[in-house]
Amino acid sequence: MRVLGVDPGLTRCGVGVVEGVPGRPCTLVAYYVVYTDPADDLPVRLLHLDRSLTDLVAEHRPESVAVERVFSQHNVRTVMGTAQASGIAVLAGARAGLPVQTYTPSEVKAAVTGSGQADKAQITAMVTRLLRLPEPPRPADAADALALAICHIWRGGTRSKLAAAADRVRRGGVR
Repeated sequence: MRVLGVDPGLTRCGVGVVEGVPGRPCTLVAYYVVYTDPADDLPVRLLHLDRSLTDLVAEHRPESVAVERVFSQHNVRTVMGTAQASGIAVLAGARAGLPVQTYTPSEVKAAVTGSGQADKAQITAMVTRLLRLPEPPRPADAADALALAICHIWRGGTRSKLAAAADRVRRGGVR
């Protein structure tokens, strides 16, 4: 399974592409950080993010997209930009006809480190180790995006298969 993970942000949006199957080590395909200029108008920034994510989906042809779920922060301005970037990421996956799954930060932390309370340094260290990278992915937005992709492969892939099987049973037949 190939997954494109997105750590949404309006100024820095992390994107990571990982391949793997549940229960096995994953393999790095690529990672990026899409930057937008805070001096630009919001529509220009969102359009740049949309074009960049659409291009990365087309280039890497993932089977699904994993996006970090926006959570409440103290700074409303920051959470609004993150929510807008998240919407663009979800749209890029949906436009390509891909399943899109969102994960809370604590779900990702628990999947990758074993603790829902892990800090950024722990996530980066585990992503580096799990993907057998010679050096940590930088900046942290890229490591977070890779962690999202790993989380989806290990948890979401199984979750999606179970949901699909349950749906087939509800419709009256096991296939």
